[in-house]
Amino acid sequence: SSLIYDFSQSELKEIFKDWGEPPYRAKQIWEGLYKHLYDTPSEFTTIPTPLRKKLEREFDWNPLSPVTILNSSDKQTIKTLLKLRDGNLIEAVLMKYSGSSDYSSDNDSSLHNGSKSIVLREKKRRTLCISSQVGCGMGCVFCATGQIGFKRNLSSGEILAQVIYYARLLSKVKERVSNVVLMGMGEPFQNYDNVMVAIDRLNASDGFALGARRFTISTVGLVPAIRRFADEKRQINLAVSLHQINNEKRSEIMPINRKWNLDELLNACRYYVQKTNRRVTFEWALINGENDSENTAIELSERLKGIHCHINAIPLNPTGGYSGQATSRQRAAKFKETLERAGFSCTIRMRRGIDIQAGCGQLAGSFV
Repeated sequence: SSLIYDFSQSELKEIFKDWGEPPYRAKQIWEGLYKHLYDTPSEFTTIPTPLRKKLEREFDWNPLSPVTILNSSDKQTIKTLLKLRDGNLIEAVLMKYSGSSDYSSDNDSSLHNGSKSIVLREKKRRTLCISSQVGCGMGCVFCATGQIGFKRNLSSGEILAQVIYYARLLSKVKERVSNVVLMGMGEPFQNYDNVMVAIDRLNASDGFALGARRFTISTVGLVPAIRRFADEKRQINLAVSLHQINNEKRSEIMPINRKWNLDELLNACRYYVQKTNRRVTFEWALINGENDSENTAIELSERLKGIHCHINAIPLNPTGGYSGQATSRQRAAKFKETLERAGFSCTIRMRRGIDIQAGCGQLAGSFV
């Protein structure tokens, strides 16, 4: 049976019409799913029992089932291993941030695009890191998901269901999802249409109603998709995984660079800024002795000249398949200072959830 979350409100209307039901039933279903976070037809008490039974028969209501739930030692990060209907596994992460004092030191890239005021107003940020694919075909050497390889794309319903899953958990303690980053398993731009449909549904004002600027899409640099994204002039934040500013070195760790090199990638980023008037965030995993020197920071600032951007650096998270080590605190501070002297804004992000392999690049979809 089809997953209920894979349907738009207008598609549901058509289904109800075929069933000889009034079209307003679609709105009831929509609000139940996205406003009230119902997960079974029996909760839709405004719908007659025979119709509820039919809904139960005709649709699948459980896209994800939690297999393992891990809490970090500081209780600020929760990672969930989720099983899909076909038995495949994905991971999603909830990160809790409290108070405004951690803005500069402990941040997520979704909040860099001109929304500092929002951060300072919000005492409790609840950021989700969700997946867009089972595995990933991009093959970045320092990423656990990349080490698995690509299995399949997630449907729009499977993508947004991760948000609904955590929204239900948070609602039990009277909290709400404040930000969503597509930085989990997979390359979101390789599953472009399903990702955008999922975001649009979560953004719809008559449902879940999470603002477009609360979403961040992270890409390793699929140039045609960045240009398409720019042309659509969406308000969603864009983060680009850069990690090296030398073509040869970047190609070694990120195979995508052999297809679209740094010149093509940075030109696409310029195009994005020019089209949308929004700034782009560059993600930079600081690897000891590889890309964390003062000289690298100078080189980086020269290459990024003229691009309205923010650099979001994070000491490398360890994964079994890669021998690189995280930079030291001192080197990270020097890297940041060098970029700031050159006129760039840079955040060194604290590593979250490392003890449960929930950090950037650590999602492997199974606990080996």
